[in-house]
Amino acid sequence: MNLNFERVAGPYQGAMGGLAWDGARMLFATVDEGFIRSFDPATRATGEYRKFANRINGLAFAPDGRLFACQDGGRRVIQFLADGTAAVTATRLDGAVHNHPSDLVIDRAGRVWFSDPYSKVLAFGPQIFPALDHASVLRLELDERHAWKIRRVTHDTFAPRAVQLSPDEKTLYVAEGEIGRKGPRELRAYAVRDDGSVGPYTVLHAFGADHRGEHRGIEGLCLDSDGNLVACGGSPGAGPGPMLYVFAPDGAVIDAHRLPGGAPMRCAFGDAQLDSLYVTSGDGCVYRAQSTGRHGFKRW
Repeated sequence: MNLNFERVAGPYQGAMGGLAWDGARMLFATVDEGFIRSFDPATRATGEYRKFANRINGLAFAPDGRLFACQDGGRRVIQFLADGTAAVTATRLDGAVHNHPSDLVIDRAGRVWFSDPYSKVLAFGPQIFPALDHASVLRLELDERHAWKIRRVTHDTFAPRAVQLSPDEKTLYVAEGEIGRKGPRELRAYAVRDDGSVGPYTVLHAFGADHRGEHRGIEGLCLDSDGNLVACGGSPGAGPGPMLYVFAPDGAVIDAHRLPGGAPMRCAFGDAQLDSLYVTSGDGCVYRAQSTGRHGFKRW
């Protein structure tokens, strides 16, 4: 099926960030402008959901309805509460402030898995906390006192980008690699052990290079109702350009579509039947394809 992507919001300043469907509206982060905005598919109106968000990127709802966000500019994951306030989770791993959270996924137990790469953009405030000596996937979880703590999940990543969990939460998917960083650009699958650690990864897909340079890998991941991975990535500068891929759990490419705009950033299903696919882009816009023939996966 050919997907017809239309621009539904933007352009805004700079590359866009994460997406999250709240049941009635699609929320999206305008990273450089410091807003979380919304698009109402019933009225096609855009609005402000949160302002002064300080470079929010990845967005995800928890089972209890709280919205969690990767605050790149603050080097922390924050939670937005129903009363309009925001609260900080844990910010230190083994006593050191972690890097710049980018993308996140929340499991049924309420644990927050997030990628923590390095960033070329400096955090807000005095630069007194050095970056970690690794860029990993980390996990926020509550301890016996109901206080947030951080656990390191991956020990073999150099530039983790998008993260996602399989429907049964027994596999962690990681988009590893970024142009200009050490290491390959791959879609990886890690088996999640009963204790929450992960085993060795399997490479589901690898990105190469052509006469124009290295191919940009995957930046955004979501699941359809069949458990397939829907991924956006690529860029206008090399390879096939901005692309949307659908991967089977074993890595087979079962569908692919060209995307409009600049380098794709995040993707998510939305609208009343969860059958529309939204993509944020490096050109500052949000695009939507309706009646995709697929439906988004509901984790709870």
